This record gives sequence, structure tokens and C-alpha cells, in this order.
Amino acid sequence: MKARPSGVIPPMTTPFRKDGEIDYRLIAPQVDWMIGAGAHGVAAGGSTGEGHTLDHEEYRDLMAATVEAVKGRIPVIAGIIVDSTRDAIRRGKLVRDMNVAALQVTPVHYLFKPDDDAMVAHFRAMADETGMPIIIYNVVPWSYLSPALLTRIMAEVPLVIGVKQSAGDLKLFADLMMMAPDKLIFSAVDALMYPSYTLGAHGSIAAILTAAPHASVALWDAVKAGDHPRALELHKKLLTLWNAIIADNLPACTRYAQTLQGLPMTYPRAPMPEASPAQQAATRKALEALGALDGRQIEAAE
Repeated sequence: MKARPSGVIPPMTTPFRKDGEIDYRLIAPQVDWMIGAGAHGVAAGGSTGEGHTLDHEEYRDLMAATVEAVKGRIPVIAGIIVDSTRDAIRRGKLVRDMNVAALQVTPVHYLFKPDDDAMVAHFRAMADETGMPIIIYNVVPWSYLSPALLTRIMAEVPLVIGVKQSAGDLKLFADLMMMAPDKLIFSAVDALMYPSYTLGAHGSIAAILTAAPHASVALWDAVKAGDHPRALELHKKLLTLWNAIIADNLPACTRYAQTLQGLPMTYPRAPMPEASPAQQAATRKALEALGALDGRQIEAAE
């Protein structure tokens, strides 16, 4: 692996214009903002970035622009959200010669769920064909992988180096931490980052980090420093923000939070709607409580 990813890794929004095309010039400002907030890595092309809407050329160009903007300062993770082994392999091959630390790959998410053996074969084929480290993004509700199956895949396919564990069941997260202690387990349980970190998560890759990177890094640092009163305070404020943005148009609400904090305005790709007036008001109020809108960005602990 070129760099072992860990810590706070925000999944970037893709800067779509109002006409739905990508404005690649706006990738670098977002990268620099994330790095300025103290992020330990970035991910691109995932669900927060509406990666399921990208064609192959857009995907390649998005990842190339992200890697170029990062300039080796932090690890880059490439998200892949597709419905066939063939397509997943093809996208992995598009980025394997870039400076990408790992692929973040969802199980297939259409109607038909592969059985356990087919799921193992899917990730084995990806690893064999791309030669790249893989992080399973365990998020698809009707294709959700149990801790036992995740552990099996990681045991049988060594290039599967870890899991980005989503959904709100912290017990499944805790079980996975115990069953795969030598693997990288990232939390995507946005509402429960604080307990995820206290359980030993190696980091996080989740939309809440993208909406409030300064506070998210401060929370990570507070837990690492053993400052639990500070961590609990940040948890409550971040949970308020999460409750404001969690919806079927989560990527649109996340990019609205970014815009409030100074990034150029961008748009979700149709048919996703923009943040509603009620969502905008709740997001603004939550960010104000975090001190993210008054020029006093949350300072990460030294």
C-alpha cells in the first residue's frame, strides 16, 4: 500500500454545475479546505460524491483531478459504486496507476443480492485484476454484509484491507472490531463517531466529516487525547448537524453546509433535489453552534 489510510477521511462532494456537468476547477479548493481542517485523507467518487451517477470518463477525470490537487499530502481513496464485477474491475483499473491508497467498494446494490460465495468471488476478482488494496463499503441495506462474511472475505482475499462500516447498529461495528483486529475498520456511523472512536475505530469516512471537517478532526483529536468532556460536547453538536442533513438528499445537504463555510456553490446531479429551506435553516443553525460560520473554525488539538 502506498500509504496506510487512517484517521478522519472526508468523502468529497463532486462539484457539479447547475447543468449537471462537473466543474473540475472546484476540486482543488475543496481539497485544500479539507487539508486545512486537518483531514488525514480524502475519498472521492463515493456516495457523498454521487459516484453512482458518474460515467467512466468522468470517474477517471474526477480521480485524476483529486490526486493532482492533493499532491501527495494525504492519502486518496477512490470510491466505486457499481453493480457488476466487470464494471468494478474496469473502474479500479482506471485509477490503479494514480497515487491512490485504496479502492472503497460497495457490494452490488441493485435488486439481486449475491450469495456469500459470489460476494467473496466478487472481491477476489477485483483484487486479482486490479492488484489494489480494497476497503469494503458496507452500506447497502438489502445487500448488507455480516461481520462473519466481512471477516471471511478479508481472510480469503488479503488485498481487502478493511471495511467502512455504515448503518446505525453499533453492536455490528463492535463485533467487527473484535473479529478482525488486524484490519482497518472505519466508521461511517455518522451519528455515533464518538463511541466508534472509543471502540477503537481506525478512522472514519462519512458525510458528517465533509459537512464539518474542523469539528470532526477536533473530535478525533479529543478522543485520542483522552479529553472525553470535550469529545462529548463535540459529539452532541455534530449529532445536531447530522440530524439536520440526514435525508434522501444527504449529498445536497452536505454540499450546502460546505457552501455556508465558504466553498463555491455547487449542485446535486438530477434528479436529486437541492437542500430545502427547512434543511438549510437547520444546517445553518447547527453550524453556528459549532462555531463554523463566525470565522472561528474549531481548532484541532495539537
